[in-house]
Amino acid sequence: MNWIDKLERKYKRFSIPGLVRYIVIVTAILFAVNEFSRSNSVFGLLALDASRVLSGEVWRLISFIFVPPGLGIIAVIFMLYIFYMFGTSMEKYWGSFRLTLYYFIGMVSAIIAAFITGYGTSEFIILSIFLAFAYINPDFKLLLFFIIPVKVKYLAWFELLYVLYTIMFGYLYVKIAAILSFTSFIMFFGSDMYQRWVGPKVKKLIKQQKRRKFKVIVPERNFKIVHRCRVCGRTSEDYPQLKFGYCRTCGSDYEYCSDHLGKHKH
Repeated sequence: MNWIDKLERKYKRFSIPGLVRYIVIVTAILFAVNEFSRSNSVFGLLALDASRVLSGEVWRLISFIFVPPGLGIIAVIFMLYIFYMFGTSMEKYWGSFRLTLYYFIGMVSAIIAAFITGYGTSEFIILSIFLAFAYINPDFKLLLFFIIPVKVKYLAWFELLYVLYTIMFGYLYVKIAAILSFTSFIMFFGSDMYQRWVGPKVKKLIKQQKRRKFKVIVPERNFKIVHRCRVCGRTSEDYPQLKFGYCRTCGSDYEYCSDHLGKHKH
């Protein structure tokens, strides 16, 4: 994360302390106003609509982060509670600059998705915050429905399945947003994930390939050495009781049996 350290040293003054707290408060207020308004059109003025942004409604590039997914009151309250809890924990762990940067990358990804498809959503920005928390604190226990203790790493896997399901069966703008939602997570944790899981496997595979490439193959010696007398032609295979040798007087490479070793023409 050297690049993040460099950005933090240079642009730390642009961080927003308490960012998640402000987003949760504004979202809760706007949700209440939208619910109690007659037309329920408050979020329609804030949603990320690329065509309206191009026509001059540039505030939508920021205001869309205060528009929650189209859920019921209980679901939105629970979502904001989870977002606040995990978001503030990440700010304590990272500091305000890194959390601001992480959220900003998620915003940019959502805006890019909106200009590709026409619409954008902040849903996956919130999910990416949860995914970051689960990666750093996999064994943290969350009381599901305020009763059942569940480790967040299991909920993170469920979230990934939801994102994959969305990519396969969701609307086009949701598919693109879901795909790009991993941008901030990969930028922050991609290097660590590679070193922890992918890197060791790649190194192991490279070592195995090198071993196979430079392996010395020793052929099996499945043959016998047979000695043959130059005079009589008898062999050590046919007459194992005979001894064979080379004549020192001749100094040649011819072999003789013990009967002719000293009885042959030099």
